[in-house]
Parts: sequence; C-alpha cells; structure tokens
Amino acid sequence: MHAAVYTGNRSVSVKEVPVPGIGPGEILVRVHSCGICHTDLKKIEYDLLPPPRIYGHETAGEVAAVGAGVTRFAVGDRVVAFHHIPCGKCFYCERKLYAQCDVYKRVGITAGYEPAGGGFSQFVRVMDWIVDRGVEKIPAGVSYDVASLVEPLNTCLKAVDQMGLRAGDAVLIQGQGPIGMMFTMLAKRAGCRILATDTIAGRLELARRFGADVAVDPRSADIPGECRRMTSGRGADAVISAVSAPGLVEEAVRSSRPGARILLFAQTSDKERIELSGKDICMGERVLMGSYSASVDLQAESARLVFSGALPLAHLVSHRVPLNQMMEGIELALHPDAKSLKIVVQPQRLL
Repeated sequence: MHAAVYTGNRSVSVKEVPVPGIGPGEILVRVHSCGICHTDLKKIEYDLLPPPRIYGHETAGEVAAVGAGVTRFAVGDRVVAFHHIPCGKCFYCERKLYAQCDVYKRVGITAGYEPAGGGFSQFVRVMDWIVDRGVEKIPAGVSYDVASLVEPLNTCLKAVDQMGLRAGDAVLIQGQGPIGMMFTMLAKRAGCRILATDTIAGRLELARRFGADVAVDPRSADIPGECRRMTSGRGADAVISAVSAPGLVEEAVRSSRPGARILLFAQTSDKERIELSGKDICMGERVLMGSYSASVDLQAESARLVFSGALPLAHLVSHRVPLNQMMEGIELALHPDAKSLKIVVQPQRLL
C-alpha cells in the first residue's frame, strides 16, 4: 500500500509499505478520509517524535478484513475509529480524566512503524481494545469526509461539557479555525451569546453564519471592551482559547468577569509560557482549566451530532487532497489562506 511517512526534518514522503497484518479481535480498515489535525502538524513541524512514523488519527473508512472473534463488524462496514480508548478502571478513569490513563495514552491504530494513528495511509490496523469500544459505524448517506470530523468534534464537546456552558452565557471564542468553529456551533447549540475572533475575514463571516453574535479581528478591535459591551460591563462568562498565540491567555483574563471559566484548548506545547497576575485568578475567582483529547463517554453523542447533520459541519471541509499531495495539504494547514479550513487527506486517491 501507499502511505505518507514522516521521515524527520519536517518532511513527509509517500512510500510503499506493507499492508499491516491483523490479529484476533482486530480489524483492517481501508482509509477513505483522514483530517489533518494540528497535533499532527506540531509533531511534524517541530520533529517532536523520532521517525519513521505514519500520522493521522481523524480516520474514516470501510472494514477490509476482520480478525478471529470479531462479531460487531463485517467486511464492507463503513466506520470511524478513535485511536485512544481508556481502560475504564484506573485512578484517572474513575475520575473521568481519561486522557491521563496509561492505556489511553497507548495509540491503538497503526499503519506500520511505531503506532501513531496511521490515517495518512491506505489501510490501518485497529487493535482489539479500540475495536471493543472505539469504533462507530457510519450511516448511509454520510460522506467519509464528514465522518472524519467525529473525533475532533468529540474533543470540543468534551471541553464544552467540562466548562458547563449554560444558556445565556457570554462566551469569547479566540480563533475560528475548524476547531474554533466547532466551539462556536456547540456554544450556539447551548444557547450562549458568542463573541468570535480571528484574523481572516472569511472565517469571521462563517462564524457569524454558525452562530456568533459578534465576530471581529482582534488586531483592530478592543476585545475586552467588546466583551464588556455584551455583558453590561461585567466581561465574558467563559473564554475558549482555540488557537495558540502570544498574549491570548492574558487577553482572555482581561476579557472575562470575576468567576469566569477560561479554557486552554490549543496550548499543547511545553515551550509555551503564560504570565498572569495572581490577583486576577485568586481574588478574581477565575477558573483556568485545560481539556485535551476525546472522551469515550461522549463518543456516541459526537457521532450522532455529526451523522445527523445537527451541526453544519460539512461546511468546514474546504480542501481534499490525494495522498501524494500530503505536503501541500500540511503547508496549507500550517499557513491557512482566506478560504482554507479543514483539510482532508483521501488516501485512496493518488495523482
């Protein structure tokens, strides 16, 4: 088969590699769509893990083979597969902190080499504990491209659930890339009033379509002032930082009221540093929180929201690239233009 292999030094090359074999309880999936996620981009751009690896974890495809003992899935089933599933029994799982579970941290999907998701390839091996609890069937009429959004939507749904957003809350959402727009859709669904920010005009226009009451460029607007105008002078009830850039967390604090919840969603690098006033957190009684990766508890609900069309997620897919244009897709994701949003790799296409 063909796969886009990370070879180090920020480079990905399409190579021929063996189709992975499967064992008892496992399935082989022919990948039709895999979204490019910023966690994969960071690993490639900053050479965070040693090569060779095959990345890609927003995976949708069809079952090509089943191992002994598999009864829930059959050849030809259309599926999405999560690459992390927790044990459900440990200290962290008992507290629903699934992303901290040791089993969760093991990647359960591979296309070869050290397991790394594997979705940027034509076939992936889905391991037994993922088959047991981490695979959802795609209904007829739902495209593979849209189905590949189930995993990223789950991560956003988990964060919104942790924040406890309520109808009437004023929410500042920093960044309107694909993840930021998912947050905008989910906050609108929760009945919130939304101030969305981004530096790309086309994204601000889409944010308004998806439910933002106000959408502005932070370079030319007073964001704390806009938040106060929305809230009779108090400030935002909640802030979601869906993009990572210097000064954003400080802006979140300035834009929020006492007692507000501030979610760091995109701050995944250990190189990032934040300097805040202790008074703003302590005396201001703000809650600074993080949310990372998906929740198995919300897997079925995230699939339902995607498959039912309850959210206008199909509008997020702006580009579809064949496997051998993977580097062009990565560069566009790293340096978005006025029209780019979610970029999906279609591994069965080779130009």
